[in-house]
Amino acid sequence: MHLYSGPLSLFARKVEVALAEKGLVFARTMVAFTQTEGYRPKHEAVLAANPKGQVPVLVDGDLTLYDSTVILEYLEDAYPAPPLYPTDAAARARCRLLELEADEILLAPVRALMFRTEPPGPDAKQRARQEAEAVKAEAAIDGNHRQIDARLAGQEFLCDAFSAADIATFMMVHYAVRLGGPAISHHANLLRWYLQIAERPAFTSVVAEIRDADRDLSYPVKRP
Repeated sequence: MHLYSGPLSLFARKVEVALAEKGLVFARTMVAFTQTEGYRPKHEAVLAANPKGQVPVLVDGDLTLYDSTVILEYLEDAYPAPPLYPTDAAARARCRLLELEADEILLAPVRALMFRTEPPGPDAKQRARQEAEAVKAEAAIDGNHRQIDARLAGQEFLCDAFSAADIATFMMVHYAVRLGGPAISHHANLLRWYLQIAERPAFTSVVAEIRDADRDLSYPVKRP
């Protein structure tokens, strides 16, 4: 098994966590990335596998996949133990919906913060406009955090047991914090869950690598 990943790719890191949680051995190619040029030059294997030219790309034997959700669902089908989705059909659908919400709804305002890790360019007014949009996005992020906090009331994980929903949601919350988004300390359930998930070895390793990549590649971001 071979994974094409990126040092600061949120979705590639999501797949890395899933692989580690399942105890699967894989080789990894970390594709070239800079904050000024992005993923350039594009890796030939990634371009050949994914029409979008993006990581993650997973190769397992003669099967090549892209898109983090497709990859996680394949891993669950091909390597079912330990499970990352519930077995009950309704519970499994709810888990998939929470993963979808993390990847698409929670991500939307977080995108507005991503410029913060890029070195400021010569256009100070453009940077100010971006920061003004980021402040607006922070209100939406805090609202999303409030909803997650309510969902976690009285339960350890987002679904009945640890699942893909926890992986996807943790990554979005972590990236919001990483990018100087609103603090999660005033959401007691969310904070408890976040700290608990962060202690799992699969997450500890990935979070440390993201921190190291930021040190080497990113413009420093002020965090609350």
